Order: sequence, then C-alpha cells, then structure tokens
Amino acid sequence: MTKPPAPDAPENPPRSAADQPIPGPSAPAQPAPASSAAPTKTPRAPRKGAARPATSNPVPPEQAEAEAAPSVRPTRQKKAAEAASTADTAAPAKPRKARAPSRSAPTDTAELSGHDLATFDIRLERYRQDLESSLRTVYGEQVNTLWPRLEALLRRSLAERPGNLKRLDEARLLRADWLQVPEMIGYVAYTERFAGNLRGVLQRLGYLEELGIKYLHLMPLLKPRAGENDGGYAVADYRAVREDLGSMDDLRALASELRGRGISLELDLVVNHVAQEHEWAARARAGEAKYRDYFLLFPDRQLPDAYERSLPEIFPDFAPGNFTWNEEAASWVWTTFNSYQWDLNWANPDVFLEFVDIILYLANQGVEIFRLDAIAFLWKRLGTDSQNQPEVHDLTRALRACARIVAPAVAFKAEAIVSPGDLIAYLGKRDHAGKVSDMAYHNSLMVQLWSSLASRNTRLFEQALSAFAPKPTNTTWGLYVRCHDDIGWAISDHDAGMAGTVGWGHRAFLSDFYSGELPGSFARGQVFQANPRTGDRRISGSAASLAGLEAAQTPEDVALALARLRLLHAVTLGYGGVPLLYMGDELALLNDESYQDVPEHASDNRWLHRQAMNWERAEERFDLATPAGQMYAAIKQLIRARQQLPHLHASIEARVVHSPNEHTLLLRRSHPLGQMLGVYNFTDEFQPLPAWVLREVVGDFPRDAVSNHEWNLTNEEVALEPYGAYWLIEQPH
Repeated sequence: MTKPPAPDAPENPPRSAADQPIPGPSAPAQPAPASSAAPTKTPRAPRKGAARPATSNPVPPEQAEAEAAPSVRPTRQKKAAEAASTADTAAPAKPRKARAPSRSAPTDTAELSGHDLATFDIRLERYRQDLESSLRTVYGEQVNTLWPRLEALLRRSLAERPGNLKRLDEARLLRADWLQVPEMIGYVAYTERFAGNLRGVLQRLGYLEELGIKYLHLMPLLKPRAGENDGGYAVADYRAVREDLGSMDDLRALASELRGRGISLELDLVVNHVAQEHEWAARARAGEAKYRDYFLLFPDRQLPDAYERSLPEIFPDFAPGNFTWNEEAASWVWTTFNSYQWDLNWANPDVFLEFVDIILYLANQGVEIFRLDAIAFLWKRLGTDSQNQPEVHDLTRALRACARIVAPAVAFKAEAIVSPGDLIAYLGKRDHAGKVSDMAYHNSLMVQLWSSLASRNTRLFEQALSAFAPKPTNTTWGLYVRCHDDIGWAISDHDAGMAGTVGWGHRAFLSDFYSGELPGSFARGQVFQANPRTGDRRISGSAASLAGLEAAQTPEDVALALARLRLLHAVTLGYGGVPLLYMGDELALLNDESYQDVPEHASDNRWLHRQAMNWERAEERFDLATPAGQMYAAIKQLIRARQQLPHLHASIEARVVHSPNEHTLLLRRSHPLGQMLGVYNFTDEFQPLPAWVLREVVGDFPRDAVSNHEWNLTNEEVALEPYGAYWLIEQPH
C-alpha cells in the first residue's frame, strides 16, 4: 500500500455527501407496519452538521435496504420474524433475494421462550428509550428499517447465551457496583508474553490469585493480519483467536475458569478500524457496493485534502497523513492509524449492527469487559479533528443498551486518551450520564504522576485534578502507572499557566527528563514519534526504568527507585476506581532492548516496555533482598490495605485538598464511614506539613491504613518520609 503525493486541494471544494446530514441523500424511509418492532413515534432529526463520509459507490436506498447487514439467510430472517411476532413485537420479514452472507454473520437462530422471553421483554422496555433515542439521533429515519433486524439479533443472542452466563447476569443486576468495589484489582498482559498461549495463562492463574487480581485484561488476541499489525490492533477476524495463542474453545475455557475464581476477563474490541485483510475490506475491494459503504472511500483527493486541514497525525514517523491510496479499490481510504487499518463508516447503520453482533458473540464466549479501542475516532466531521464528536457517545450508549438487554454482566471501558474536558463525556453527561461506558482511562492522573515525580512539584497535579468534573456515580476510572502504550504529555497550556509554568516548555522538559537526555535525570526511556511540527515527543519505557532502577548504581539508588515506584502505585491504588497493574510492574521489570531483533517490532520502540514475563524473577518475589521481592511486597501490602477500605469504592470522588507544601499531594475521600486522606511526598527528602491541614480532614488520631499505625496530629507539624505515601483514615471518637 502506498501513499502517493497529494495534489493541492481546491480552495473551496464543492459540497458533497460528506457534508450532508446523516442519513445522506436518500428517499425517506417508509413507516413500519403497525405490528413492527420499529419505534412508531415521529423520527428525530439527526444532529445538525453531522457529516456522512462520502464513498465512491453511493448505494441507492432501495438497494441499501435489500442488502442490509449483517447478511441473513431468508430462512433465518423468517425464523426471527416468526419468533418476534409471537411476542407481538416484530413485523414479518420482507422477502429478499438470497445472497452469500458475510462470514461473520450467523446463519441460524435460536428462539426465546418462557423465562427468557419475559426477561427480554422487561429489559427491552427498560433500555428501549436509551437505544431508540441514540439511534434516531445518529441515523434518523433509517431506524425504521434497522430496528426489526436489531431486535431479531438481540433475541437470538439472548437465546444463545449459556445458562451459567445468564446466572452471572442476574448476579450482576443484584450487585450493579461490581466494577466499583475496592477489591477490584486489574492485571494487564499480552497472552504470549505472560504465558505463551491461552492454555499457558490457565496454568498461571494461581499467581494472579495470590496477587489479589479480580480482573484480567489480555491484550489483543483476536486474529490480526499477518506480519505488521499494530500490536494486534489490526483485526482480520473478530470471531477467531490468533492461531499461535489458541482457539475460541481455549478462550471460552479460560473465561470459564477465570469466572469460577472470581476474575473477570477483558478483551480489546477495535471499533474504529479493521485490517485491510478483513472480509469486509476484501469484499469492498472486490467492488461489492454494500461493503464499500462499510468504509470511507474517496475517488480523488478533493475531500481527503479538505479533511486533512484539521486532522492530526497519529504516527507521523511511519504513517504520516490520514488517507492511503488503494489501487484495487481505486480509492483513497481513510486510514487514521496505519495504511493497513481501514477506518469504518459508522454513519452506515449496518456497521453498528455488525458490532452489536460481534459484542454479543464474544460476550457469549465469556468476555465480561470490552476495551473499546480508538473509540474517540468513530465519527468524522469536516473542519474538526474528527475526535470526540457527539455521535460517538450516542453510538456507545446504543451499544451499551444492546449489551444490557442481552448480557447485563458486560461492561465497557473507553480507550479515550483525550483532554479532561472531553473525557467525562465517555462516562456520560446530561441525559447520557452513567449510560455510556462504565469505565474510562484516567490518563491525566498517570501523566501527572510522572510529571510531579520529575518536577518534584505538585501544583500542576492539583490544578489538573481540580479541573475534572465529577464523574457519574455508577462509573469508575481505569487507573494505571504504566501500560502497553507510550506516554503522551497531555498537559494543557491552561493548566500549566494556572500552575505557574509554560505548557510547551514543561512538556519538552518531561520528554528530555524521561528520555534520559536531561543531565541529572534518573530515567531511562526513549522518545516515541517525535513530531517537529508540533513539538510533540512521547516516551516509551517500563515503569521501573523510568523511575530510576535501570540507572541505579548503588543500593541507595535502588532504594530510591523502588520508593518512587511504591509512591506511584500508592496513588493509583488509593484513588478509587480500578487500579490496572501492567504485567511485570509488580516485579519492577526493566526495559527490554531485544525488541529490535524482531522485524515487525524493530521500528516501534513501544516494544521496549512490552517485555516478556520473567518467571525466574517471579521466583524471587518472596526474597526481600532483591528488588523484585521488595517491589512485590510493597504492591501486596498496598493491595491488602485497599481491599479492606470501603472508602475506596469508586462511587466516591477523590478531591484535592490544597497543600501548603508544593512538594506534596493531598487527596480527600468522603465516605459515610468517615474521611480518608491520601498524603503523598513527591521528593527524595523529608517534607514538613502543618498538622492542622490533616487534622481538619481526619481528626486528631487517624490511622494509616497502609502501615496500620495511628498518627498523633495534636502537634504542630508532621514530617513526611522521602517518597512517603499514607492513607489516613478518620477513626470514631
């Protein structure tokens, strides 16, 4: 795939389908028959200015209706319609010409009866308004033809759901806060790097249980394209597991064993794009109009150039631009990430239906949490950066409603690495509050941890956290020190200015510091994707290497590096939400330079911190004379303390208490059982604090939940140890 030079765009490109409101140029949909499951109220107009991306093969409305996806054999549609009409909710299926179905589309159905039928009707009634409202906002009158197909799909998926998962659904409905409880500790790992394959993971579950893990995120394991595949995020088949990792049967068996041990399984669901080898893309290249409309294809550079004026570049080093010419498709393809990752056209309701089918299929294999990868990029709008558009949240709310109807045990996690002002919408605002994703990454917390560690100053940390609006009380944050990805310095100029510094200067300082280029830095990371146009330089590296363990020369250096790591983990474990421990961080694993020996990894230094699990090092976890043993003991101590603190329930907000000492951070949690105050020192020196600052929150004699020691705050001042971390709990009088 090549990206030929783009001709200059005209100053005023003519208005096209990409500039039209959804559903685009088409005849009005016919109203559904009275017996149809389609909503009968007056259709709501799509949001003003919503842009449907142009395709090189516009599909006439009558053809689009006849070829609606997912493809269904006439026999299946007849059965689905008969099952729906039994409940007096669905219209009879219209005859349609038989056509070879998409491989991903199921070709048979199961029918609901008895308790399942009543359950379906109750849940549909409960979530119908959320579902219909969101779909009408995005798709307008197209909902009238979408709804019967969607309802038939939901019915079939519930009928096919295994009995043990239906039992889990009922349990989760009785414990709706299951993802918010303090016992919920996450672990993130690549299957092959943790244990070789899925069966290997099964053999290592004792290790995770020993650590206190209740949530296992296995990084991309659905079948990717061969060769370079963006770390597995270029999916070629959503219904198959990567061959070297096992099979769907192995995944189902692992999910079942995890569930029996009280551990929830999370998988990545890439929703913005598919690999160019995916069947949909192959059929699009073959000229099938239906599948061409699954993607964003343009016959010339006119619209791509217009879009490019406001689009950022995700990978400027090795994938500049956002469009790739494909000779076979004779089109420019929208490729936000890599040339082999084709962006999907979510303005097409058939794409929505496909993903409902995929989510429910995987949920029925035992997947409990879906990480919605690249969710921010779903909707494209000319003149914007095509991120965080309102339609993204309506689509997510609709997907969530479908999951709640069929598999209420399932939760969504938004992979939205965006500004704080945009982030809260992924958990829901106004009428979407608490009805979108159940969890979102608190990227800002992670960035501020590393920022304060380098600057030894928490004023920017205080400012950034104070700028966050409260999240919906039924949602939670995903909290992390490190992850599989690079660190981008998401620090706004406004926050930096309010904290007395300059945004671009501080971001440059952090890149210099954590790449080890700044004299006196303890960090050993590498710059990832330097962009000379914006000055953006992200950082790769393991937590231990960034915190100074790799550069340590003396026992004192080692002790300081481990203390820094303990501090960072104490903040994430003590913040509320779900702490996500990246594989090997509990053992303080260092950078792994061997990634350069693997051809498909060599150009991507994020593999520096995607090291293989070191099981020999894991054998040292009980030896306190080793860094691995000391780190493991510190993590275990923090996890044990957290598990016993109801104050860390995610429904409670963490709020900044302004500290008189700019080197320390104070975070307050107000729980019905009393106050909790997280107290953190971001320097390698003792730091004084006036006792009254703490006393006003937690009283005279609070207990530190980490050490289980009681503090006396009747004195004038307290001294915090270098890199000290404390969870002070108000005690009953």
